[in-house]
Amino acid sequence: MRRRVLSFDAWLCLALSALIAMGTGKVAQMVAKPIYDKQVEAHQAVDGEIGGKAGEEVFRVQNVEDLLSHDTFTVVSPGIQYRNRGAGYYDGRYFQALTLPSGELVAAWINGDSVQSTGEDIFSGDNILPVGKVVWEDLTENQTFLDQIQHSEPLDRTDFYVDMVGNTAVLDEDLAMDTSQTMVQVLTVCIFFPIFHALGSKIGLWMPYFSFKKKKEPEWD
Repeated sequence: MRRRVLSFDAWLCLALSALIAMGTGKVAQMVAKPIYDKQVEAHQAVDGEIGGKAGEEVFRVQNVEDLLSHDTFTVVSPGIQYRNRGAGYYDGRYFQALTLPSGELVAAWINGDSVQSTGEDIFSGDNILPVGKVVWEDLTENQTFLDQIQHSEPLDRTDFYVDMVGNTAVLDEDLAMDTSQTMVQVLTVCIFFPIFHALGSKIGLWMPYFSFKKKKEPEWD
């Protein structure tokens, strides 16, 4: 098996580009932070609206029939039962297998920041989930998701899911910062690597990757 090793000039240009990328990555994080903060502010959960905390005026559903007969609602879950019955990723969103008081199981996208505990913590007493609504969608089109969320037991309905996040969804801060930093660093390396290599070949430190021969001028009698 042949081993491919980068040449000295490639390693040196890559190292120099990486040093610059460390700096541009820091700058990218500094620029991205206030942008992220504004996005978080614009997506703050509003009490009584989808993804926000549910007050006493919000209807408490008991079964699937209640879900389908109300525009908005909430579910009261014993302890952290809503987090212990299965979960899966659907289009990049983390869904829980939510148990309704009737025992029926449905897929739910839940804003954990708006869950209200009636006990000392989320493990004791009841948890009042955020305001939600029904979103009609054929979940069977994503078999991988169904295999994940139905690992222990099947959902009672797969033609809709419960949205308890709404407009409050924001990318995790660490992930957002890391993504911005990584993209800028990769772009920096892609730009500066050929520049450093061209400069090195220009002053004769190594051979250029590409060389272009000038066409000979035609000779005229």
